[in-house]
Amino acid sequence: MNIDFHSAPMLVYWEVTRACDLACRHCRAEAQPLRHPLELTTEEGYRLLEQLRTFGDPPPHIVFTGGDPLKRPDLFDWLRRSVEMGFLTAITPSGTYALTREVVHRFKNVGVWMMSVSVDGSTAERHDAIRQVPGGFAQTINAIRWAKEVGLPLQINTLVCAETYDDIPNIGTLLADLEVERWSVFFLVATGRGKVLGDITPEQAEALLHWLYEFSQEAPFAIKTTEAHHYRRVALERARAEGNQHKLKSLRRGFGIRDGSGVMFISHIGEIYPAGFLPIVVGNVRTDNPMDVYRNHPLFQSLRNPDLYKGKCGVCEFRHICGGSRARAYATYGDPLESDPLCVYVPRAVKAQAAPAGV
Repeated sequence: MNIDFHSAPMLVYWEVTRACDLACRHCRAEAQPLRHPLELTTEEGYRLLEQLRTFGDPPPHIVFTGGDPLKRPDLFDWLRRSVEMGFLTAITPSGTYALTREVVHRFKNVGVWMMSVSVDGSTAERHDAIRQVPGGFAQTINAIRWAKEVGLPLQINTLVCAETYDDIPNIGTLLADLEVERWSVFFLVATGRGKVLGDITPEQAEALLHWLYEFSQEAPFAIKTTEAHHYRRVALERARAEGNQHKLKSLRRGFGIRDGSGVMFISHIGEIYPAGFLPIVVGNVRTDNPMDVYRNHPLFQSLRNPDLYKGKCGVCEFRHICGGSRARAYATYGDPLESDPLCVYVPRAVKAQAAPAGV
């Protein structure tokens, strides 16, 4: 299925609330115990779904996220409407005691396509140290098993930072045992509370991307990276060298998706962003049509044009399939069009420019 990312996003993340009982050390939203008084109302949520449906067919995938979406008493009303309108609908609940077997079964019954939960350590001690609530690991593992009971597909999100780096292979082994469908490995962007965690080096990132490719050859689930788009370059080069046509075909489905290109984020109070980790407000659904903003706002348009990128990202031969993390460029340089500092790759154009004359 080919989608023109200039016309419509593939993924819309809707942060229905920032309220959450966890206090995760990397939380982009800096989640709070109580709901914000200016959150979108139930009716405004219905109106947002109607606006998003004007993108046409196929409609974007909608990910209900937070905070903890379960803090919204109207969550299941919105989920039901989303499914009825034809959206492929996903949910990302927090691993708290609100996430019960009954709730997981309700997700399946209402028509949710996939549930996504976070596993940031291979043991309770390591996971709960990141999530900062004892018992979170056990509750998350329970939720995974409850989802398996009813055949609800699972995506597991895992944070990559200095504190989790050495544990990533162990987490991969754990998830293989749990028989999940997808592993999304998120490379830290220092926004929100994430500024207090340690970064990994570009060399560590490159080594981990190569490990992920090798692990993907045997893992019983799909692997994707978030804010590490250069995994596409690593995987593409490796698959080409191996003549792995199946891998090449699966990789191409994700080419070109990045912040503002195939992705849009709606905040709890209706703000429109190119992505959750790229905190530049470009509109509000209370006054602006998300379709118009996505298609016509100058920031969205520039993010979808890799030829406008600066530094080595702007001349990289992989810029149209990778493009780097626009969120990390903004967090580091204050400019979303700058280069992604986590990538070690030196483009051919840069090498040619640096080569001595006559070489």
